[in-house]
Amino acid sequence: MPSHDVLITGGTCVFPWGEASADVAISSGRIAAIGDLTHADATTRIDARGLHVLPGLIDPHVHFRDPGDPAIESIPTGSRAAILGGITTVFDMPNTSPAITDAARLAWKRDYIGGNSWCDVGIYVGATKSNIPDLATLELDPNVCAIKVFAGSSTGDLLVEDDASLEAVMRSGRRRIAYHSEDEYRLQERKPMFAAGGHYGLHAEWRDVECAFLGTRRLMALARKTGRPAHILHVSTEEELDYLKDFRDIATAELLVNHLTQYAPDCYDTLGGLAVMNPPLRDKRHYEAAWRAVRDGRVDTIGSDHAPHPLAAKQKPWPDCPAGLTGVQTMVPLMLNHVNEGRLSLGRMVDLMCAGPARVYGAINKGRLNVGYDGDVTIVDMKAKRTIEQSWIAHPCGWSPFTGTKVQGWPIATIVRGNVVMREDEALGTPVGQLVRFR
Repeated sequence: MPSHDVLITGGTCVFPWGEASADVAISSGRIAAIGDLTHADATTRIDARGLHVLPGLIDPHVHFRDPGDPAIESIPTGSRAAILGGITTVFDMPNTSPAITDAARLAWKRDYIGGNSWCDVGIYVGATKSNIPDLATLELDPNVCAIKVFAGSSTGDLLVEDDASLEAVMRSGRRRIAYHSEDEYRLQERKPMFAAGGHYGLHAEWRDVECAFLGTRRLMALARKTGRPAHILHVSTEEELDYLKDFRDIATAELLVNHLTQYAPDCYDTLGGLAVMNPPLRDKRHYEAAWRAVRDGRVDTIGSDHAPHPLAAKQKPWPDCPAGLTGVQTMVPLMLNHVNEGRLSLGRMVDLMCAGPARVYGAINKGRLNVGYDGDVTIVDMKAKRTIEQSWIAHPCGWSPFTGTKVQGWPIATIVRGNVVMREDEALGTPVGQLVRFR
């Protein structure tokens, strides 16, 4: 009998302490050995010479729209796109239809993931004003990564905007809460100013810097008051990044690959509605501030905020165009390209996309190439030069804001708990994803 299920040989492994040449063996879904394993036996051998072997990459911020409309996205289609893009694990948001806000809907989603997802999945539960008494119990589910709070309105009908309700949510449990941080009162106050519509760039003027910064200031005051840890999602402004430096004891921060790759006004001129998202893509000042925060350690995680809509809807004039971009499949090539262009090291990218999400959310056995951890591996070719083509995009909504983008760095294989689910742009086998466990 072979001693291992999968043996990856000759690659350059990215460990927490740096890069080193090593072989990786996976048995029974876990990493069984790391080192010189040239003579070991395995059912499947992968020659990774000339390639980099990374811990399985995590996208901690996706909207797979399930339950909802499979013609837009679903767990089967979204997770397949994820593994094609080198992602082994996702954390899926609750603003579905119906939303994941109670025990019955959470149970449905837990049951549905097995047999339908290609990658492993963690589940967010959404906070509402009516389910606050239940949140402390819901967050104890071992497959729930966090409670999600929309302090400003976005896609769906989840919203907790007032300080009294936000404080009640924060006093309802102990685990870190993930926040969409925009100020709803400012959004509604300014909305009539933009009712006539116009250029897509007006989206960033309506949901302006103060809207995001005011939301984060309010949330930090309540987090400090209640002692409840906070994770501020998709931070988009220089002001927020500077402000959050004084709250590192109680707050962590996420950046999106979109805010690290595109900026206004160019994005709205070239992409139109395909650039509209919440919070919006901003000008180069905020783009450059985001990269400074990546380099100096102020950022804990990077996500895609994959949030598809039908192409016809995205092509509507603003403000009728819905907010949200696709991104789970393109996230890894874009970040590898940033590494190759010198904006961050490969080790820092792995920290932001592996150890960071595992640390912030308390994911068990995820985020490192360590013996005993889940056998999740992403193998990448740092030298491969490719163009992101629409024919490669697997989302049923049928578009990507990054179509035509040239990159250097590409995912070659995706391994989920010892199952080789993607090699050379081809999905293999059947869905093997399981629920992630959290502390």
